[in-house]
Amino acid sequence: MEKFKKNLWNAVLIILISGGVAAGVTALVIENKNDGRGLRAGEADGSFKQPVRLTTYDGVAAENTDFTYAAEKTVHAVVHIKVTSTVSVGRQYTDPFEFIFGFGGDSRPRQQIRRGSGSGVIISTDGYIITNNHVIEGADSISVTLNDKRTFTGKVVGSDPTTDIALIRIEAEDLQPVTFGDSEKLKVGEWVLAVGNPFDLASTVTAGIVSAKGRSFLMGESNQEKITSFIQTDAAVNVGNSGGALVNTKGELVGINTMIFSPTGNFAGYSFAVPISIAGKVVSDLKKYGSVQRAMLGVIIADPEEARQRGDSKVKELEGAYVSDFAMRSSAKEAGVEVGDVITSVNGNKVTSVNSLQEQVIKYQPGDRVTIKVDRYGTEKEFSVELKNVQGNTEIIKGGGNSAEVLGAAFKVLSDKDKRSYGIGYGIEVYDVSKGKIRDCGIRKGFVIMIVNDQKIQTPEDFYGIVDKILKGGTDEKGLLIKGFYPNTGATRHYAIDLID
Repeated sequence: MEKFKKNLWNAVLIILISGGVAAGVTALVIENKNDGRGLRAGEADGSFKQPVRLTTYDGVAAENTDFTYAAEKTVHAVVHIKVTSTVSVGRQYTDPFEFIFGFGGDSRPRQQIRRGSGSGVIISTDGYIITNNHVIEGADSISVTLNDKRTFTGKVVGSDPTTDIALIRIEAEDLQPVTFGDSEKLKVGEWVLAVGNPFDLASTVTAGIVSAKGRSFLMGESNQEKITSFIQTDAAVNVGNSGGALVNTKGELVGINTMIFSPTGNFAGYSFAVPISIAGKVVSDLKKYGSVQRAMLGVIIADPEEARQRGDSKVKELEGAYVSDFAMRSSAKEAGVEVGDVITSVNGNKVTSVNSLQEQVIKYQPGDRVTIKVDRYGTEKEFSVELKNVQGNTEIIKGGGNSAEVLGAAFKVLSDKDKRSYGIGYGIEVYDVSKGKIRDCGIRKGFVIMIVNDQKIQTPEDFYGIVDKILKGGTDEKGLLIKGFYPNTGATRHYAIDLID
């Protein structure tokens, strides 16, 4: 009988709790009548002391979230990008007569046409489109199809392998661009939509939540200079989504879908997007200057916990970026920052890791002044720091300035894959050729420049720097001696350019 009463009491209790939910009850405390202590539920010996809490959290239930507005607002701003490129491939067999007698064959690499596809996002009414660098990298031709089925030829305005962001343009007017959102205000657990063209399925929309922010992800063997502060989501993203839009429920662009984590090559639960706080700044620089303006604090940073484990036992703050050393001409050091400081915020924005510090600093230009807070072994300090570029000054680099106009060509940094394929450790590729000295001397698109005036060329800025120095009279040299090769032949070629007519 006692057992029956106990079960009956439990059933009544469940009904009462259920009734409380229906009535909008937000918290319920159950008293234990047996011991007379009025303990909260779960406060038996050894258990956690928490109330039984039934809550609506004053939010919209997940099942009631409406994605239609965001989808309708975004699909017309997302485009389908198709590219073709010419690649060199090694020979598949060796002629036995050639092997034995040394004649009768051609050992040059064969040319092969490759096709790929991805997505892009319209960001202006006059045809500017943001996408991933890896979508258009090495492309001989770019075709852009709008959601209304119109097709245009795309032209690369600029690209940045460091962030895997590129800016292209089509000759069109009155387009429907996406509205930029604020990726820094995104919250973990917030709903987002991924819009793109997976497997060539145009205008595909998938939904998920923000799984993490500031996520680090390896991007190849050499990624020391990579910006890896991604938005991680569980929205389904597959091959073809690269360069597409990640938007919030307002239809605002908060990221550019870039990669997935998968053992199979297809979606396996995680996708990663470049925050628009980074991507937007990159394409703005590419449009305005022709190259990305890298603002730097001049600090070498590490994870605070790792620093403590490696011997700096005085570290108190474990969230942030630990200053382990300084670069030459460091503006942070000049401002008073010391080795051992943990940077915790930039202009009031919290820094929780090395990646989040990268994300904060990349938003600014050389010459900007920012306020950073540090934790110095338990004491908070604040410094005003003027950001500088990689050369240690605050000058804006306008895509090579006058040198870019004189040369009449666009250049790009070789990917690690290209370097391994060519068997070289440095060099830049002539990405596009227009009217100028490069075309006049006979250099064509695809030529790999390795050495200019006996100097190894790692980046386009290296090349522009040599040219600018000559044009400004900073050297006795009057021209350029360029050494490089065409990947399809491998033969070394030399070109001479007279800059001072």
